[in-house]
Amino acid sequence: MPLFQKFEALSQARKALLASGADPFNVVLDRMISSTEAIVNGRNMILAGTNNYLGLTFHPECIDAARVALEEQGTGTTGSRMANGTFAGHVALERELADFYQVGSAIVFSTGYLANLGVLSTLAGPDDVILLDADCHASIYDGCRMGEAEVIRFRHNDPTDLDKRLRRLGERATRTLILVEGIYSMLGDRAPLADIAAIKDRYGACLVVDEAHSLGVLGEHGRGLAEEVGVEKSVDLIVGTFSKSLGATGGFCVSRRPELDLIRYASRPYIFTASPSPSVVASTRAALHILSTQPQLRHRLWKSAEYLYQRLKDMGFALGPEPSPVIAALVETKEGGIALWNQLVEQGVYVNLILPPAAPNGGCLLRCSVSAGHTDAQLETICQAFASLS
Repeated sequence: MPLFQKFEALSQARKALLASGADPFNVVLDRMISSTEAIVNGRNMILAGTNNYLGLTFHPECIDAARVALEEQGTGTTGSRMANGTFAGHVALERELADFYQVGSAIVFSTGYLANLGVLSTLAGPDDVILLDADCHASIYDGCRMGEAEVIRFRHNDPTDLDKRLRRLGERATRTLILVEGIYSMLGDRAPLADIAAIKDRYGACLVVDEAHSLGVLGEHGRGLAEEVGVEKSVDLIVGTFSKSLGATGGFCVSRRPELDLIRYASRPYIFTASPSPSVVASTRAALHILSTQPQLRHRLWKSAEYLYQRLKDMGFALGPEPSPVIAALVETKEGGIALWNQLVEQGVYVNLILPPAAPNGGCLLRCSVSAGHTDAQLETICQAFASLS
């Protein structure tokens, strides 16, 4: 059919990928053993590409909370938040998120992707401007596109370029939304947030930080990069997800601005999406409590991340610019990356294979995400597998 002809190039690329022996988009976890290990195609596999930063997916408190919610409230809400899908757990989770971030308002969404769509498409309209870091996540780009604001990219992690573009906007700078991420998901680098916050304050713009990969990872209390660099009061909205450090699904936005609550009444992704199931809300609340009260998990995560980063660097791999729980080894060619990914899988180590255009410069990434749940023995196995690559 002519309608499907646009996918022909994609079909050919997929056939070539399968011919190479790699199928990174169809790795089926037959059985989970723990937060860091699974059975894949009948064999044990160390999971080093899950974003399960604190290893909470198998925490007994999270599982118990989810089980109780299932038994008492059923499997789902069967409705949107504004129709029949707001349960007491949703309200409690929003209150606990606001308390955790020490702000006044929070909104919970069904996924992190929807959080960005719901907030950005509603906040910035046709008369507004969005300045976003060029390396922002696809959900941020999609949220910007839905809102019909003028979208301008500035060079990745370049405050000077951001300043120049704001200056050119003149009076429109006060109607400008600046979008950055705490930790960027491909290379694990951080935004220069102190500099960006100072620029935002100087021009009177609005600053949104996506802390999806930095919640539970950065900051004295795990609130993310804004807490770590001491600029929380300059950040107007923080968006994040439950699917990384909190080991569940869902998303959120928090803000010191009371106007945040009005977004509920205008955000189509919020209004027309079924709300998170009671078991997910319950496990997320338990995980947030653990994140808040057990900093040793974050300390363990960083010890492991710094160890793996240094080991891979010593082996000669080209890595991201700084240690992070996201550790990506850059491979110059797509073919070389696929071959190395296959070798890792053969040795029982699963990492994310990132292909162009998500990977830079036409190459690919072997992307690891470290977990507090990784044992020393598992980390050593991961290192040995990388050391054997040829």
